[in-house]
Amino acid sequence: MAAELHVELVAADRSVWSGEATLVVARTTSGDIGVMPGHQPLLGVLESGPVTIRTSDGETVIAAVHGGFISFADNKLSLLAEIAELSDEIDVQRAERALERAKSDADASAERRADVRLRAVATR
Repeated sequence: MAAELHVELVAADRSVWSGEATLVVARTTSGDIGVMPGHQPLLGVLESGPVTIRTSDGETVIAAVHGGFISFADNKLSLLAEIAELSDEIDVQRAERALERAKSDADASAERRADVRLRAVATR
């Protein structure tokens, strides 16, 4: 059995995903970071972007994460997000409409959220 780490992806309003993984890749204010079992303890600020989780059974879980924190210690990784959605929960047409609306309204924050959702879907 490969080494594993326990992952909890939590949004402000719900638990999004929990399970065992061999690798998690997330975007922080310091850049992209990959966390594997045995990684040095860390605490960081999450940037908006897709988070990739390689599960212990070989599956890949992608989530669109919009801000928050990442913490790792004792092979336990916590992703505490302001907003998080699994890629298979994202309605692509709705996200595309939101992106167009945000561009026409010059709403940079809404445009960034829609863009992250579409990137998460494209990654899966």
